[in-house]
Amino acid sequence: MLELSIEDPDRLVAVTHALSTRSRVEMLRLLDKEDLNIIEIAARLQLPVSTVASNVKVLEAAGLIRTSAVPASRGAMKLCSSNYSNIQINLNEQRGPELKKIYVYEVDMPVGHYSDCEVEPTCGMASAEGLIIKEDEPSSFYHPKHINARIIWLRRGYLEYLLPVDLPEQAEITSLELSMEMCSEAPGYEQDWPSDITVRVNGMEIGMWTSPGDFGDRRGRLNPQWWPDGSTQYGSLKTWHVNREQTTLDREKVSDVSLNELNITKSPKIRLQIGIHPEAVHQGGLNLFGRGFGDYEQNIIMKINYTLRSE
Repeated sequence: MLELSIEDPDRLVAVTHALSTRSRVEMLRLLDKEDLNIIEIAARLQLPVSTVASNVKVLEAAGLIRTSAVPASRGAMKLCSSNYSNIQINLNEQRGPELKKIYVYEVDMPVGHYSDCEVEPTCGMASAEGLIIKEDEPSSFYHPKHINARIIWLRRGYLEYLLPVDLPEQAEITSLELSMEMCSEAPGYEQDWPSDITVRVNGMEIGMWTSPGDFGDRRGRLNPQWWPDGSTQYGSLKTWHVNREQTTLDREKVSDVSLNELNITKSPKIRLQIGIHPEAVHQGGLNLFGRGFGDYEQNIIMKINYTLRSE
């Protein structure tokens, strides 16, 4: 969340100026759902590329988006990502009760750093340099070199991660957010290959996403050159958000699971499990992308939002 105050007029003016045109607001709406390059934004909004490029500079200067250069067929292209999903503006700090400051505790977990797993073929993993283990050998998933994985795939089973929780004693958690890039797992790839992918936190199922397919119709924006065509290329970036009332997936409610049911404050770790339930209707497997593969330059990201009781 971006918090703006009349006490910081320069920042307030910069952000409100960036939000003052319909085209820039529409760009933020698109980027809130997925990362896009300038040409893709121009095509979606039916605007000239030059217009989009100038608006990107305004949004980036205001801190509302960030850009990064990623490899393209000719040189590099600028990939745009949203920085904030919510903006709070306080125009008079003297009116009403004082709002507590929101702090964010973030963990960036590489996909290869799982602590436990159960997998069935097709399965495998790769680093930025090449395949790490022999494909379709589940026993290889327990080899120590799995920590170098940047992409992991399996047809059935799960991956489990232990995420550290290191918060101040006076912290009061307001929400938990988990985001990762994923898709189904088919032989080669198959655009129409549904898979029910379930996410559990501390043993509690918070929600399920049905991936429509194993995406390979184009190369992933970040894939290394050695990664072959004709195989899985990219996924969808999915974000689960748990607050005190419910769980949402990409802002749509998926369950009534709340923070209290997850018992986050009672342990120095969070147990995150991602996989295919044995009784799932669509058992189409899982591809989990880390930094350097797919379309999004990120690993598994956990964010815990909290306030302090002393404030």
